[in-house]
Amino acid sequence: MAEPSTKRLKTNLPVCKTHRACVGSKVKQNLPTAVEESLCGVSTLLLEVAYRLEALSQIFEQDDIALPRVAAFFHQESGKEQEQAEAMMDYLCERGGQYCNKDIQKPGCEQVCAVLPALEFLLVQWKDEMSVLVDLSLLARQNSDPHSASVVKSRFLGPLVPRVKLLGDLLTNARRLGCGPQGTLGEYLIDRLQAELTSAGVA
Repeated sequence: MAEPSTKRLKTNLPVCKTHRACVGSKVKQNLPTAVEESLCGVSTLLLEVAYRLEALSQIFEQDDIALPRVAAFFHQESGKEQEQAEAMMDYLCERGGQYCNKDIQKPGCEQVCAVLPALEFLLVQWKDEMSVLVDLSLLARQNSDPHSASVVKSRFLGPLVPRVKLLGDLLTNARRLGCGPQGTLGEYLIDRLQAELTSAGVA
């Protein structure tokens, strides 16, 4: 069966270009090259998000900030992102694709030192991740790979959507309450966040 055209959508998908120099697997299960490259690139993006959230966790464990519940929350979310990255790499392997090890970029959250900007940073990360997953699903469909499109939507995009919405709602309420960048209501907000994530069944 001929591989579908690799014409790309105009997106910001983090494509793994090193795949072009690799010899393709002989056991590929109808996995288009464009989808394989994008799955590899998105896996690395998820690892980078996990790294950023773990960096935030370490910031809130510092002696001059010392918000252990906040640190625990970001550590928990970092673990979830790590699990998603590993799940995507496992799926790539199941389809006969290859994952290329790449350097993880610097977190870029060194100046975050209060709960509100940290949550805003997390919301940006999740929105970007959601946008990339939507693009990946569309790319898979464009390349006649409905299985990958379905897996991306159900296993990776679906669980993220309610978390993004909930975090956006909490941030809106935090701003209405006048919670500034200095963490005036930080402890309360993170406790509320953890409680609502748990009750919503997305923790």
